[in-house]
Amino acid sequence: MSETLISRDQVKPEDKWKLEDIYATDEAFQVSFTHAESLLSSFSVYENQLAQNSKLLLDFLKAQDTFWEEVNKLYVYAHMRLHENGNNSFYQDLSQKAEGLSIKASSALAFANPELSKLTSDQLNHFYSEVPELTHYKRYLDEILRQKAHILDASTEALLAQVGDIAGTPQNTFAMLNNVDLKFPTIENEKGEKVRLTHASYIPFMESSNRQVRQSAFEALYNTYSGYKNTISSLFSGNVKQYSLFSNVRHFESPLHMALSENNIPTDVYHNLIDTVNQNLHVLHDYMALRKETLGLDELHMYDLFVPMVKDYQKEISFDKAQEIVLKALAPLGEDYIQVVQSAFKDGWIDKYENEGKRSGAYSWGTYGAPHPYILLNHTSNINSMFTLAHEMGHAMHTYYSHKQQPHMYSDYCIFVAEVASTVNEALLMQYLLKESTDPMEKCYLMNYFMDQFKSTLYRQTMFAEFEYHMHLAHQKGETLTSQYLSNHYYELVKKYHGPSVTVDEAISLEWSRIPHFYTPFYVYQYATGYSAAIALSTRILNEGQSAVDDYIHFLSGGSSKDPIDLLKIAGVDMSKSTPIQEALRLFENLIHDFKAL
Repeated sequence: MSETLISRDQVKPEDKWKLEDIYATDEAFQVSFTHAESLLSSFSVYENQLAQNSKLLLDFLKAQDTFWEEVNKLYVYAHMRLHENGNNSFYQDLSQKAEGLSIKASSALAFANPELSKLTSDQLNHFYSEVPELTHYKRYLDEILRQKAHILDASTEALLAQVGDIAGTPQNTFAMLNNVDLKFPTIENEKGEKVRLTHASYIPFMESSNRQVRQSAFEALYNTYSGYKNTISSLFSGNVKQYSLFSNVRHFESPLHMALSENNIPTDVYHNLIDTVNQNLHVLHDYMALRKETLGLDELHMYDLFVPMVKDYQKEISFDKAQEIVLKALAPLGEDYIQVVQSAFKDGWIDKYENEGKRSGAYSWGTYGAPHPYILLNHTSNINSMFTLAHEMGHAMHTYYSHKQQPHMYSDYCIFVAEVASTVNEALLMQYLLKESTDPMEKCYLMNYFMDQFKSTLYRQTMFAEFEYHMHLAHQKGETLTSQYLSNHYYELVKKYHGPSVTVDEAISLEWSRIPHFYTPFYVYQYATGYSAAIALSTRILNEGQSAVDDYIHFLSGGSSKDPIDLLKIAGVDMSKSTPIQEALRLFENLIHDFKAL
């Protein structure tokens, strides 16, 4: 592990994604940008006309569709270039221009939804009979009518579009602080060498069998965030405030209602998750007691929660090896699926390794009209990174199928279903590894890893969801979200979730300060619901074979052509009920029992 990260220009071409598949050069980007910018004024001719003529309405919807496809393409390209190296001032400028264009586009089209919301079902049915091609946009128009109460007059919509750039300041500032400006200190590794702590190296340090290394990494990380806690609490609070403002202006019952309303997800789904998990905290407490006993510790600290319980078992997995294993694990999804995954590995979909200034973590992103989606990784040679590869490939394949089967209007799937495809891949990988393993020590290690997924994805993400729900509620009640207020509430929540077997270190009270997803309000709960759905779907795929695979591919191809709850029903799971969550928690409980037996 090197103290100094390599620069972007030192990364091998075969380890980089090929963003030139979107725009061959930055000059080509600029040509497209200039063209899109020139179209901004072209939509004014449609203003106050959309409810008057069916042919004109169709012309507008087609023009809007094509325009947004180009704007989104510009936005994605510029931001992925910036994510290669956040220090690159050229791409800082490019991404800001792309954001600005997106805001201008929203402003230029702000008149549309207020006008369209005035249409009635009878008028639309008449339009459909006049111009049958309009039925292509029926779901889009129906969704506008469903959201009618939250669509404002044209001038207010235009104003909200213009302030969208300002509203994104807390998120953008946190991202710049977290990914670029914030630097962690050096610590000693297992060999006594001085190495720099980074976002990507933190979890490998926390998995170290050397407890002093784990504690040093834990303290170094949170001591660093502590130095910025007041700045970050101000950003956190600012984000809560702007979201609350928008929900009030749009006449939603609450910020939660606004977040879930876009995709027609009942707020009961959010509350069912938190309630069901809280009713089953005893299972997580049993796991923590097992971890404490297995590790032979008098006190189980927060920095002991990632180290494998199977001592002296380490397995280095290079990217090439991870790629080989993932392909075998995903074989139950069929030949067509596997052929596309093979293309992803050889055709420049993936940016593999960490470099100086690169965005932390991992994601998959795509843009309609590009030949393929993309995956950003910060791969390290361990099992966790192999699961991350499978996870992000699930996202990429979801994008691939939806973009292939759906028109631009319905090509993007919502966040609620996004985490299903990624976690199905993880579950299939786990089942493959458990089946193929002949080493009892390895099998115990894998069971440990599987249990840790339940801990980290189902329980931890629900804890995050509960925290942000209460913080948004606190703001609505007039509380000031200071760093102390946030830390106190977070600390008590950590204690409740982890139970009496864990000595909850004071430093963990600052964990809220390092979670990027809090800047997309009410996002994280979908990791937990998605994980629950994925456990059910992966089990069905393995047990039922081709019929389940066909249903699953149908789901992946659905984009936003239906409500997400209905799309999941096609695949065979009903997330409007708590049953999938309860079944997943029962599997976790069984894993704890089986591990004890081993």
